[in-house]
Amino acid sequence: MHQRTLRALCFAIPLFAGGLLHADARDSRYNVRDFGATGKKSDNAQAAIQKAVDTCAAAGGGTVLIPAGEYTSGTIRLRSHVRIYLESGATLFASKNGADFYIGPKKDRAAVFFGEDVDNITIEGRGTVDGQAEYLWRNMDFDDAYIRPHMLLMKSLGKPLLRSFPGGFPTETVFPRMILLIRCKDVRIAGLSFIRSRSWNINPYACERLVIDGVYIHSSLKEAVWADGIDPDGCKDVHIANSTIETGDDAVVFYSSDSWGPALPCENITVTNCRLSSASSAVKFCDGNQNCIRKVTIDNSVISASNRGIAFMTFNEGYVSDVVISNMTIETVRHDWFWWGDGDPIHFNILRRGEIDNKTDAKAKIGAIRNVIIRNVVARGMGTSGINGHPDSWLENVSLENVKLFMSHDPASPLETAEQAMKIRWAKNLKLRDVEVFWDQPASTKWKNALSVEDVKQFELNGFCARQAKLRSDDPAVTFRRVDDAVIRNSRAAEGTGTFLRVSDASSKIYLLGNDFRATQFPVRSDPAIPPAEIKMMNNFPVTVEK
Repeated sequence: MHQRTLRALCFAIPLFAGGLLHADARDSRYNVRDFGATGKKSDNAQAAIQKAVDTCAAAGGGTVLIPAGEYTSGTIRLRSHVRIYLESGATLFASKNGADFYIGPKKDRAAVFFGEDVDNITIEGRGTVDGQAEYLWRNMDFDDAYIRPHMLLMKSLGKPLLRSFPGGFPTETVFPRMILLIRCKDVRIAGLSFIRSRSWNINPYACERLVIDGVYIHSSLKEAVWADGIDPDGCKDVHIANSTIETGDDAVVFYSSDSWGPALPCENITVTNCRLSSASSAVKFCDGNQNCIRKVTIDNSVISASNRGIAFMTFNEGYVSDVVISNMTIETVRHDWFWWGDGDPIHFNILRRGEIDNKTDAKAKIGAIRNVIIRNVVARGMGTSGINGHPDSWLENVSLENVKLFMSHDPASPLETAEQAMKIRWAKNLKLRDVEVFWDQPASTKWKNALSVEDVKQFELNGFCARQAKLRSDDPAVTFRRVDDAVIRNSRAAEGTGTFLRVSDASSKIYLLGNDFRATQFPVRSDPAIPPAEIKMMNNFPVTVEK
């Protein structure tokens, strides 16, 4: 290449790199300092920033630059074709004055960045958005049906019901999100740090083609109620990548609700290369699902120090389907008593909301969860991984593959309830393949079984390895109750197993094929009421069935 040509290209590169600026960059950049922003935290920069955004939009689009400095602002209304760029060293503080925020007709739309029916918008840079959240601790003096079991336990132990609330609650009504987007298209949020949010950090509704890349979200894991990380609601084509989220409330939540309009499918979603921590759920398929959440993949990510790892929940009539979660490490611990979860790495739950709160119809339509694969996971937790459907809506086509599950115990916690490492109920066509259970020390006196299976049809246990929690105890490693048409194959009783499988309560068509029972005293025990013909064994070693 000619040297003069090469030199010209080198000078041109900064204008194009990363899509930051184009050739007439000086005409498309709008520095908020030129519109009156001082860069001093004590000065309200809202009007200056908004004027820069509006001027940029009126000119056909471009970049609004927020240079290094400290800026305080209420709501910034986003416009189509406008890119907001916070430079390194720039901090945008959410105003503490509720009057600075657009609250909308229902007083529910307060946000630092708000966009409605706008296209081709970007919020990025290396700067910080600071929500300036504050929290107070006081006794909980009202009933919350969703954490009632923990409330009753704390009362029985004589413990105070102290918990955190956002500063100003309950008289304050404005708790702004960091970003609220309604019916927007072609959105990019990248590179920024969002800290101390007073409500959800990033909440898009009915948005399409949304990329969130390389963001850092942080709020207090001890106190930050309502400070969810990323909450797509009824969105499609959402890509979340390369981000770190540490927040008191749920880290990533998928919704299909009618909060901002009709409940829409939340679909075509990828989450990859992220690290998530939450005092509630790290990943949650939300209980408020009224339509559906489907076609979701989560891959190559780490969950750490979370009260619950991966949660599939539906308390309304919506369904969850076509989900693949793979290549994960999960660490769960118990946080304070008022958070949802029990240090459980994996959680499935189908309920009618009225079965919990007694305020809605306990006979309403019920949701569903089906077609879910969880594979290549190492999980460490304190609570039982509950994989539960509902008597009126059984889980369908759920598979766990290549999962190593370690159970641990905190002797100082009053919240210990776990008896099984994994418990499955109300499911059909469920598969566990190459799953191992390990019991860490110190052991809990409440621990019993590695796996409990109840009210399940078409169950496959392939390549399973475990023992009961306590050496030399009468607890079996695996229990079957009302299990119909189950196959256990290529599985192994871990060293120290007393009874590998206990079959009871009208279970039928149980097949054991090619299993290694050398390390167990009793491979299979069954209730006398179960006919011998219902348990068939072939090519196992040894082959004893005890009554």
